[in-house]
Amino acid sequence: MAFLAILAPAAAAHASPVESAASRTGTCQYEKRDDDTVHVKGCLRDDREDPAAPVEGVTVTVTDSAGEVVGEDITKENGIFDIPIPGDAVSALGKEFTVTIDESTLPEGSGLRDPDKVKVTVRFTTDSDQSVIFPIGDPLAGSTAKLTQALQLFVGGLVFSAVLAMAALGLSMIFGTTGLTNFAHGELITFGAIIAFAFDQLPGKISIGGLNITIIVAVLVAFAVSGVFGWLNDTVLWRPLRRRGTGVIAMMIVSIGLSLFLRNTYQYFTGAQSANYSQYASVTPWEIGPLLVTPKEIVVFIVAMAVLVLTTSLLRYTRIGKATRAVADNPALSSATGINVERVISIVWIGGAALAGLAGALLGLTQGFDYQIGFKLLLLVFAAVVLGGLGTIWGAIVGAFIIGLFTELTTLFVPAEFKFVGALLVLIVVLLIRPQGLLGKAQRVG
Repeated sequence: MAFLAILAPAAAAHASPVESAASRTGTCQYEKRDDDTVHVKGCLRDDREDPAAPVEGVTVTVTDSAGEVVGEDITKENGIFDIPIPGDAVSALGKEFTVTIDESTLPEGSGLRDPDKVKVTVRFTTDSDQSVIFPIGDPLAGSTAKLTQALQLFVGGLVFSAVLAMAALGLSMIFGTTGLTNFAHGELITFGAIIAFAFDQLPGKISIGGLNITIIVAVLVAFAVSGVFGWLNDTVLWRPLRRRGTGVIAMMIVSIGLSLFLRNTYQYFTGAQSANYSQYASVTPWEIGPLLVTPKEIVVFIVAMAVLVLTTSLLRYTRIGKATRAVADNPALSSATGINVERVISIVWIGGAALAGLAGALLGLTQGFDYQIGFKLLLLVFAAVVLGGLGTIWGAIVGAFIIGLFTELTTLFVPAEFKFVGALLVLIVVLLIRPQGLLGKAQRVG
């Protein structure tokens, strides 16, 4: 029930795309439609007034990837623009459009708070409308705009880091107890996103007191089913290999093959297109000072942090957690003292896969997903684990936050396409100075 209470604000936000705006202005209400089209829409407000006032007469244009204008609208007296995309909703899936505001049509004396944000690119990953925000008011000074952008990236980095930390902790737990460098861990992340999506697409919806909690249940189901999937992985494949005495190098190669098999299986069943859950595909952000934060980002961060705290507490204080740490330190000695090593490893696989699946479901909630979402994230997961220290609990979490924040903040200076490069350079530098990672223990080999 606590989980439902935490997610309730996001579900309420989905019920009305502009609820937060409407509550302050009373005017930003989109017209309801019952057709098979998708629209780009938004509500312009002047933040210099309290409450923020709708801005009328501003021209907004939408162009396709070829630069051709596909639609244009002028904001009405309530500040709303609503531009339909040509064709039906299905034909728009996977396509990107650029939304441009004509600054010359803004009211005299006002401007965009971020002067560089005259264009916004949107991608239709679901058959839902896309909302666009253009904050209007007193233009920020260059240094202030840069600071605001840095704070915005920092907030996004915290959310991404928390999700990354769950995936990294799952990988670190498995490596610590088995010594396996699992290159199929990315597919465990993807599995969680797919299960949540599949449940979300089932007919009907689940409601409590009129509140649609379908996606909440979908995330919980993804968490549980991912744990079962991890148990199957270990029971069917990894346990028989361990009993045969297969070396860790050979098992690592097997994990690469498993990764390729699962990734192609996912593509066969889900297709190559990006997808999104039915809820929260287009949620109006909350304005906290100069920052724009969506309810789902806040929810994802809170849930991820709660899961991390719970997991680390279980590993530190419970009997099975102490047994897990003992197996990670010395499996042979643990077995000699009466610990059922195989049972511990099986539990670790369940927990590690469940964490990875939950990370995939929450990541899909924030940005949508495709069949390669886990594969794209795998390199950063490895970087976080190695940076923090292989096999260490806190190392994986600390490494994930360093990598996640650094990745997002570097986009202030480099194009977003190269943001992963900086994180990997940091990894290389740290390993040259401290090969065991930040929190790992130096060990003598040979």
